[in-house]
Formats: sequence, structure tokens, C-alpha cells
Amino acid sequence: MGHTGHTRHIYNGMPAKDLGTEGWQKPWSGTNGGSCVEAMKLGDGRVALRQSTDPEGPALIYTTHEFETFLRGAKQGVADFLLASD
Repeated sequence: MGHTGHTRHIYNGMPAKDLGTEGWQKPWSGTNGGSCVEAMKLGDGRVALRQSTDPEGPALIYTTHEFETFLRGAKQGVADFLLASD
């Protein structure tokens, strides 16, 4: 199960540091020196994202459904426009 941190109320935009330091993962960081998005699965199934270069900055909190929908779309190429150059 994921980590829930020491906070009673987990909300979108909360300081990521309030979720603790354990449980953050960055499997897609590759060779960019570790500058990437980190993810944590929360105890209630939601997913928290933060910027690895700002670990105390805001955490974006997504429901399981929201994150599954995003991942499915990304796998199908729906988010490819984010990578396209102008």
C-alpha cells in the first residue's frame, strides 16, 4: 500500500513535504540527471505528483480514475501533442 504522510487532510496543491519522504518514485527519470516528475500512490488509491527539483513544492493529487484515464490516453498517443515541436 502507498504512503499517506502525516497530514490529516490530503488536498491538491498541498506542500509535497507534508506527504513525507518515503514512497516517492521516479521510474521515468532516465538520463536527465534526475530532474523529473515523481509519483506516490497514496493509501486511499489516489496518486500524488511532484517536481523532483522542488520536493517541498506543491503536490498535485489525482483520483485513481483520473490517473488511469491519463495513463490510458498517454499510451494511446493522445498526449503526443505535448511533445510536438512548433
